[in-house]
Amino acid sequence: MKRLAALSLLMLLVLPAAAAAQGLNFEGLLPAGEQTVTGRMVQLIVLITMLSVAPGLLMMVTCFTRFVIVLSLLRTGIGLQTTPANMILVSLALFMTFYVMAPTFDRIWQNGLKPFAENKISEEEAYTQITQPLREFMQANVRPKDLELFEDLAQERFGQRAPDAPVALRVLIPAFMISELRRGFEMGFLVVLPFLVIDLIVATLTMSMGMMMLPPTVMSLPFKVLFFVLIDGWNLLIGGLVRSFP
Repeated sequence: MKRLAALSLLMLLVLPAAAAAQGLNFEGLLPAGEQTVTGRMVQLIVLITMLSVAPGLLMMVTCFTRFVIVLSLLRTGIGLQTTPANMILVSLALFMTFYVMAPTFDRIWQNGLKPFAENKISEEEAYTQITQPLREFMQANVRPKDLELFEDLAQERFGQRAPDAPVALRVLIPAFMISELRRGFEMGFLVVLPFLVIDLIVATLTMSMGMMMLPPTVMSLPFKVLFFVLIDGWNLLIGGLVRSFP
């Protein structure tokens, strides 16, 4: 017992001294530069936070919303509940988003992210260079009516915007989102309409033959799939979606 107590006392005396001798050197963990250690830590925290909300930002400021809505309505119109799977639809929408947004992402990397990573520009300039391509893309695809709505709402809450000032992101982003939702439902309606006609024809035929207990969707599903394959629907749909962006 005495040896155990002595050993415990020795550890209590040695460990704090070793920890104090070693210390915590945050400067060794962070890259060298003109900024302080606190500034670098704040940058790391902001970077981790941005990475955690990146999927939400992708849906808000890119064309992902339109793609995923049209693909989901297509699956509903055909009558397939789980085919294609959600992972396939989302992955296809993501790749189409990267395809359409490639010029915008290239400008963001060349003008904003790359110079900032090389400490050639400040945080303020990097923010401007990163948001400017996204701002131009959203302004090219937003409906004037939706933008006017949010500008009026912002004017009621935050006051009049200066004539030479750019549109604030808190106004542009929600206006762009509801514009994408509207266009997504418009294109989805045009996609679903032929399948609705097939459902009506099959339902009329089954009712005229007295097959009251047979669900029309069971009979129309093979015809809808066959129709979509014969017209090369995936090629037409993906081409139309990509070409819908200027």
